[in-house]
Amino acid sequence: MKQPSLIRRLIQTFFQGLIILAPIAITAWAVVSLFKFIDSILPNLIAVFFGPEMLSSSERITGLGFLLVIGVVLMVGYISSTFIVSKLVELFDNVLERTPGVRIIYSTVRDFFEAFAGNKRRFDRAVLVSIESPEIWRVGFITQEELLEFGLKDHIAVYVPHSYAFSGVVYLVPRDRVRMLSDITPGDAMKFAISGGVTDIEDDAASADTKGENTPPTGKETA
Repeated sequence: MKQPSLIRRLIQTFFQGLIILAPIAITAWAVVSLFKFIDSILPNLIAVFFGPEMLSSSERITGLGFLLVIGVVLMVGYISSTFIVSKLVELFDNVLERTPGVRIIYSTVRDFFEAFAGNKRRFDRAVLVSIESPEIWRVGFITQEELLEFGLKDHIAVYVPHSYAFSGVVYLVPRDRVRMLSDITPGDAMKFAISGGVTDIEDDAASADTKGENTPPTGKETA
């Protein structure tokens, strides 16, 4: 009896350590990989424009490429608000939008970043949406208020993220099958959905009054 008990205890201890170390290790790996990728942009550009021998003859300073890339992004973001640069960006945007093949990639990537961090943020209105059954709900985000171009007058577009994945599904659903999550932040709603429901919602949100939960969203509420 002692041996199985000892083995069971070792297995439990192993998994306890794994639970602690795995998130730390994966987070560290993701951060380091991102840093290395950005830091390699400058050496790669030097190799392309000046040849690989120029790269091998110069001493590489770790972190210099990362700082330069971050500096260029900050500079572009700062000067983009000026009139002349904004017009040039708009012109370049129109050219890419009208280029066959390129427009699909460019517009998709642009809208993706705009949805998260731009002036056209889309994932800032968390909702519960009923798809298969009136008693089954999914966590989603309103992305479009009007769907007249699809011939749907009283429908809205709701993006439902997948758990443990950077993907999701867009549903076009009637407004009365959507509940606004006014007491939960969009960030908490996204974490809850992506984590498969294992992430706890903040205590103040969980204990907040849920009155009016069944009220479908209107243009005023979701603006």
